[in-house]
Amino acid sequence: MSFGDIKRWMYNGNHPNWMAKVLNRFWAWAHGIGIAPNYLVTLDVVGRKSGKIISFPLVMTVLDDQRYLVSMLGDDVQWVKNVQVANGKAVLRHGKRESVNLNMIPAQERPPILKAYLQHAPGAVPHVPVDKNAPLGEFERIAAQFPVFRVSVV
Repeated sequence: MSFGDIKRWMYNGNHPNWMAKVLNRFWAWAHGIGIAPNYLVTLDVVGRKSGKIISFPLVMTVLDDQRYLVSMLGDDVQWVKNVQVANGKAVLRHGKRESVNLNMIPAQERPPILKAYLQHAPGAVPHVPVDKNAPLGEFERIAAQFPVFRVSVV
């Protein structure tokens, strides 16, 4: 079984199984306290159903001095829905807390960000149907399927 097969098994149907949930909790803790590289962050957002803070580990992508968060599983995932209901208000943690606003960018602006994201997010590679070294035209074809949020400090 390859790494990609394991990642797809962990997120079958774009929903984390029990193992992915355990690993996500661990990585949210590790990213949040700052022991991982600085592009690994924990997103804290209010859950739209529970009203409680939900923490989720993510890979931050920086391109042209702008920071972005990408949903490797598309738009039918809980953290994306929670960010949308929260009107983009969230907190990023990596050793410190930073109040941010997350604004979804239009699909036509996403291709170079998606390509940059895949260069340093190996865990996302099995979920995105484009090779990380493909030309931008290939990313244009799939850009609408993968939400990208620009991070702005509040």
